[in-house]
Amino acid sequence: MKVEIKDLSTHVGQEVELHGWVQNKRESKTLTFVILRDGSGFCQCIFDLNVLGEEAFNEVSALGLESSLSVKGKVVADERQVGGFEIHATGFHVYQNCGEYPIAKKEHGVEFLMDHRHLWLRSKRQWAIMRVRNAVIFSIHNFFQKEGFVQMDAPIFTGNACEGTTELFETDFFGQPAYLTQSGQLYGEAMAMAMGKIYTFGPTFRAEKSKTRRHLAEFWMIEPEMAFFDIFDDMDLIEQFVRYVITDVMSRCKEELEILERDTTVLEKISNPFIRLTYDDAVAIIKGEKEVNGRKTIEVLEEDLRNTVQQIADLKADIESRETAINAGGMKKGQVNFNLNAIDKNKNTIKQLEEDERNIPQWIESAKNFTYGGDFGGSDETVLTRMFEVPVMVYDWPHEVKAFYLKRNPDNPKLARGVDLLAPEGYGEVVGGGERETNEQMLIEKINEHGLPMEAFEWYLDLRRFGSVPHAGFGLGLERMVAWICHLPHVRETIPFPRMYGRIEP
Repeated sequence: MKVEIKDLSTHVGQEVELHGWVQNKRESKTLTFVILRDGSGFCQCIFDLNVLGEEAFNEVSALGLESSLSVKGKVVADERQVGGFEIHATGFHVYQNCGEYPIAKKEHGVEFLMDHRHLWLRSKRQWAIMRVRNAVIFSIHNFFQKEGFVQMDAPIFTGNACEGTTELFETDFFGQPAYLTQSGQLYGEAMAMAMGKIYTFGPTFRAEKSKTRRHLAEFWMIEPEMAFFDIFDDMDLIEQFVRYVITDVMSRCKEELEILERDTTVLEKISNPFIRLTYDDAVAIIKGEKEVNGRKTIEVLEEDLRNTVQQIADLKADIESRETAINAGGMKKGQVNFNLNAIDKNKNTIKQLEEDERNIPQWIESAKNFTYGGDFGGSDETVLTRMFEVPVMVYDWPHEVKAFYLKRNPDNPKLARGVDLLAPEGYGEVVGGGERETNEQMLIEKINEHGLPMEAFEWYLDLRRFGSVPHAGFGLGLERMVAWICHLPHVRETIPFPRMYGRIEP
């Protein structure tokens, strides 16, 4: 009976047939243990010399990593094993025995792994990340469909830009210039005037030459747009949406998050109300002029730095102690491997902590010197969210730093009714949105102020001339959301084949 690994729980005690690839392998004189991967999960298969015979046993023992095969055997429950089950093999068929697999068990550099992305995707960690990505996408569609939204598609080729063309990829569209879209939002507004509530879900492109951990040149955006919504309705929906997606993904991706060693403590607090701050209040907190729960940012960061330095010292001492014990001899092989694994884990943790040790002083300096009226950089977002355990929504921004289409605050026209949702743990902005300007004359002034070609926006101005209503929307960066949920250091791991400054292959 051909089955998938994910379904083994319903076949305990039965003879089944699995198809997959050799993820890992270890051997003894009479037993070979293969971790088989079939795309749905992982399972240990035990090959016994006394069951298979010498010729077949030698064949399976000679299999290299990523060799492909089918395995027949009995399903046995064992909670100690990966997935909770194992196969006691009675037979097998080899499709291909691989030679030296390029991605060995040893540690590789990021560039090497990126050059071999087509193979790196097979690793257990990348498998888990892609499964989380899939779950996020599924949850997003579920949420909007349940809420009565209509999915619609914005064009990828556009003749105009949402926020200027300096960060767009220009291409030739049958003899006239066109751009790869940086957002479907303007088109989303037109579609919302027809359907009431819509969302788009598609690829977007930014040509900025940035190599930060948050940037890709090609990424996926989810952009809902709602008629008869103001900024406060918008923030309510953002909170409801983000809470739904994270709660749903945590419930369906427990195995994947365990593989990623994701501490879900912060994610579990998503049920608590999100923090909402005006730009003015957020700036006061960043600069250490306003307390949060009796503490100021600068003192919290200084304490973080002291703790980081101490943690590094403690981990280095632990490594030294374990290495001394191993070198002294007398340890059993299992104990040696346990200590070596602990040393490797400590070294990886030290790398992360040393990055914090370098960054925290820069965050402190940036916070002290932040100039009112500026947009938030990554360090500013990190400083602000450090003071809270749930996402923070910052709204009512100086209109100069926000897009031309955002509505002015009627009580203070210096402010635009935009909102950014900042994720905790240093992940920063994952959602940007706001209420749209409905005043045609105000829009014309902003288009001129931004130096945009008026003729390209005549269709957009029509939306204000014919049946204009209050409306709002937002955009979620899929890859940033996945990075936050998985607690990844860089968005390049959140998409199957990342396109970023300096990389267009494989």
